[in-house]
Amino acid sequence: MTEVATLMAEQDAQRTQPTDLLILAAALVASAVLVWLASGEPLVAAGYGAGVLAFAALGRILLRPRSVGGTAEFAQPDWSVTNAAIDRPDAAVAITDRAGRLVCANRLFEEWFGMSSAPPRLPLDDAAVERLDRAARAAWRDGEASADGLEGAGRRWTAHARRSGRGEDYLAWTIEPVESTDIVADAARAVAGKAGLALGQAGICAAVVSPDGAILSANPGFALAATGEAQATVVGTDFVSYLRSDEQDRIYFAREGRKGAPQRLIHLPVADPESRTDADPALTPSLMLLIESGTGAGEGRAGIPQIEALLARLPLGLAMCDRDGRFLFANEAFLRAAGHDGTVAPPYPSDLVIRDDKGALADAVRRIAQGAPTAGDVAVRLRSAPEDPVSLSVAGVRGLGEGAVLLSLKDSSEEARLKRQIAQATKMQAVGQLAGGVAHDFNNVLTAIIGYCDLMLLRHSPGDSDYDDIVQIKANSNRAASLTRQLLAFSRQQTLRPQVLQLPDLVSEVSQLLKRLIGEKIKLVVSHDRDLGPIRADPTQIENVIINLAVNARDAMQGKSGEASGTLRLATRRITPADVRALKSEILPAGNYTALVIEDTGSGIPPENLGKIFEPFFTTKELGKGTGLGLSTVYGIVKQSGGFIFADSEVGKGTRFTVYLPVYSGTEVAAPPVAAPAQAQQTWSGGGRVLLVEDEDTVRAVAERALVRQGYVVTTAGDGEAGLEAIVSGGTFDLVLSDVVMPTMDGPTMARAIRERLPSIPVLFMSGYAEEQLRREIDLPNMHFLPKPFSVAQIGEAVERVLKGQSL
Repeated sequence: MTEVATLMAEQDAQRTQPTDLLILAAALVASAVLVWLASGEPLVAAGYGAGVLAFAALGRILLRPRSVGGTAEFAQPDWSVTNAAIDRPDAAVAITDRAGRLVCANRLFEEWFGMSSAPPRLPLDDAAVERLDRAARAAWRDGEASADGLEGAGRRWTAHARRSGRGEDYLAWTIEPVESTDIVADAARAVAGKAGLALGQAGICAAVVSPDGAILSANPGFALAATGEAQATVVGTDFVSYLRSDEQDRIYFAREGRKGAPQRLIHLPVADPESRTDADPALTPSLMLLIESGTGAGEGRAGIPQIEALLARLPLGLAMCDRDGRFLFANEAFLRAAGHDGTVAPPYPSDLVIRDDKGALADAVRRIAQGAPTAGDVAVRLRSAPEDPVSLSVAGVRGLGEGAVLLSLKDSSEEARLKRQIAQATKMQAVGQLAGGVAHDFNNVLTAIIGYCDLMLLRHSPGDSDYDDIVQIKANSNRAASLTRQLLAFSRQQTLRPQVLQLPDLVSEVSQLLKRLIGEKIKLVVSHDRDLGPIRADPTQIENVIINLAVNARDAMQGKSGEASGTLRLATRRITPADVRALKSEILPAGNYTALVIEDTGSGIPPENLGKIFEPFFTTKELGKGTGLGLSTVYGIVKQSGGFIFADSEVGKGTRFTVYLPVYSGTEVAAPPVAAPAQAQQTWSGGGRVLLVEDEDTVRAVAERALVRQGYVVTTAGDGEAGLEAIVSGGTFDLVLSDVVMPTMDGPTMARAIRERLPSIPVLFMSGYAEEQLRREIDLPNMHFLPKPFSVAQIGEAVERVLKGQSL
């Protein structure tokens, strides 16, 4: 920064003051000598000199400048403040006085123009200096003025001058650079952006080409036509290499050759229209537009624009092809049904199908296009879904200009999804039936193993050498029994004890257990909606549902270090019929539900596994860390309780399970206990006669030995007919203990026949099937149920309670 004019004035004043005083003193002495010589009187000369000195002193006193009021502070201006005010990073600022001298300037002015010149005399061309000179005169006259088009040193500026100062005796200049616009870069960005996409939707292929023929930018339409892939990279390649011409100078894309439609090439030089210099067209980049011949602006691509507009709005997937089998038009529904991810149709319909179906489809389209206007269906497999064949309808049309073939494709994604759901439901039902049958047969085997273990333990004390082995066999048998219970839960054949309950109360009871199960590093967040309706379910089984889902969530949040951390959210929600309709689910019927939501922040479930998680024995855990029955058990419990369960997951973000349990709207009425005859209650004192009917020899033998050891008189039968014969032949019994499923005559049929003769005899069924299911199928009073597998103690206790008239 400088203070040029002020410093020069101060230095001139300091240099001139002593010289002026010497000149004045010499003049005074000379004039006094002349007076003395003229008058001859030295006193007269002395008086003359004294008078001149007196008048000079008086004049100095009268003419000395004075400070007035508040103006004294401007006597010594602080130029650093001015310099700070004009220091701009984007413009040069300078201040000049009336003499055109530079008073001060900022750093940018010094960089651009130096400090040896002041506006308007800047180191610019003559035209720019003339414009600045006119602006300076106008500013002194009108207060401010501007000058544009200033050029010099390869740059351009615009200047503005404004009169300023207390006496408006300064000009403040602001000189700003004019940034040049790169029209080629702007055009390249537009073609590669939304403008190019819009051109592609209109069927126009666009590319910006450098003077040497290299592609600077291209829209997806050009890339698709040139390479067959809308996302292909063509920047930097030779534009001409993608084109071919025939003997009639018609232009085609090289990839399609003469089979493709001829193109009309429009060449637009990309140059600055404000530039005053005429650039050589050969050295100017160009915007190349390729439009199919006969499909330019104002020409209907399919012959009739109204029909094309109508087809675009229909929800059906429709497209048109010309006589060469090339796409003229395809609406969004057609492209969506075909699985095409772009907004512009590919050149040919065969580009949408797999390689094996290309020839058949192309032949069908060309045959119908060039022959009689017929119609037909072609079975093809789309590239987007090669495993699922679809039917493509092809119909010939005439009188629509270039349109010769109408294609119709139905969006079958929803139908395919429903088919997959039905197939999944059918598979789950079949697996459930298989699991139930396996569990039932396996329970018979486990009943015999557990029974014989109990009988052996009665003969061995804890100190015997075989005692520990027998205990280990029984423990493993009980573990196998728990697996069969899970299979029965999945197949919805387990025994439930449903009660009317409030879900939040059940969640509160199990929350304390969950905190110990999931660990300290996992945060448990529990929330409840208001006005939740009651549900009717087995509380123990619903607790199993919550625990199973929480444990799975804990395992999903386990990191690489082996320690689980994250957040487990457990919530109950009130679901109304309006909420169900908003879900748009074909599975969940409209109604009132109380929903249980369990959400974690774990690793999530991959999409390919999400449809299999409820299948038995399916697990993604390491070998030995899971049986694959946890979620299948949850599924069975929920289904058997009349509810629905859905899983939503995103890999890396977590999983959410939602259980919908229907709100119970009835009145809970406890079923009256079925009492044994009063006489039996009064006279019972232990012991009794039992008719044991079981088709499995090992189970029958275990049950017989267990009851005989407890003092009962047991008569055995191998099937229902033999059991009924024991009654018909005159046998008297206090209890019938029977299996349910037996050959020739099953247990319920035998029990009904026995009740015709002995209406009051109690019946105790033992089976691996669910009690609730049996009670629906067997409508008999005074009927009891003992689930398999059972131990020796359990069968003895059950028989005793039934004979005493007590419920199990």
